[in-house]
Amino acid sequence: MLPFEISAAINISSQPLLDEDAELAAVYHRLRELDPTGIRFATVLRNTIDQLLNGEATGRYEWKKLFKTEKTHAGTMVEINLQREFKFDDGDHMDYKIDGIEVDCKYSQSDGGWMIPPEALGHLCLLVWADDYESKWSAGLLRINRQWLNGGNNRDLKLTIKAAHRDRILWLYRDAELPKNILLHMSPIDRTAVFSHTSGQARVNELFRRAQGQQISRNVIRTVAQQKDYMKRVRGNGGARSALQRDGIIIMGDYESHRRIARGLGLPAPREGEFVSAQVRELTDGESSKDSVPLDGKLWTLASPGDAPGLAPQLPSHKR
Repeated sequence: MLPFEISAAINISSQPLLDEDAELAAVYHRLRELDPTGIRFATVLRNTIDQLLNGEATGRYEWKKLFKTEKTHAGTMVEINLQREFKFDDGDHMDYKIDGIEVDCKYSQSDGGWMIPPEALGHLCLLVWADDYESKWSAGLLRINRQWLNGGNNRDLKLTIKAAHRDRILWLYRDAELPKNILLHMSPIDRTAVFSHTSGQARVNELFRRAQGQQISRNVIRTVAQQKDYMKRVRGNGGARSALQRDGIIIMGDYESHRRIARGLGLPAPREGEFVSAQVRELTDGESSKDSVPLDGKLWTLASPGDAPGLAPQLPSHKR
């Protein structure tokens, strides 16, 4: 289904749950008010995964490379980072108070794998799931009822939600898009090429050369550079912008002027803390393109695979 059709379907199925539980409805509407599109939730989850990977120090970009203890700690980090982002009050018995209502937060690395502690019975739980391999995440609310839970076989008596009763979850966002982990989803050939270089600068240059037209976050740059001054590897004056200019490649940042250029070229605009690279070419006299931008007094469009690289134009260096 199209996104608006999915949203409509969720809203229809959720109405009975909203009608029967006033506290559930209050928390639901408050969270939707704080984050209507889900972008804040998605950013917290992306940043938390990257925080766990700690690419600058480890070079890791894949969840499977985390230690078991790090994966176990993920739920606590998601809980903390959501509270920091949304400034939820501390709960008296659960993790948060949202709109004055006690809410526990549970994160799972698999859809449906939430572990519910006995003390959460009767309370609302914010259930969060994210999968870096599928680039998806979900968040929903559930009033914990013992009859909807499987028996606990672990030492701390934590319970899981029966599959037959997961329709009781009031979804805030379901299978939403998680900002993509570029390194994880690159082709093995491109990823090997990026990490084949011994210097951080050369690796960053190769990344922007091979991941054109994609939103590349600072955390990806940090992982590839593995240097404290990783942002210096992007800029001009010796960074990737100047190194790739002779290959016709421009690197747009999160300045509004750069976002307009990306949109004008038919590319995704960089969000906060992101970059998008692209090889461009000058339009010749009499040539036109619906996806073109004026730079340095000339019109530019995306280069085709067979185009010979030429010197790229300079980009605006500040917001306009």
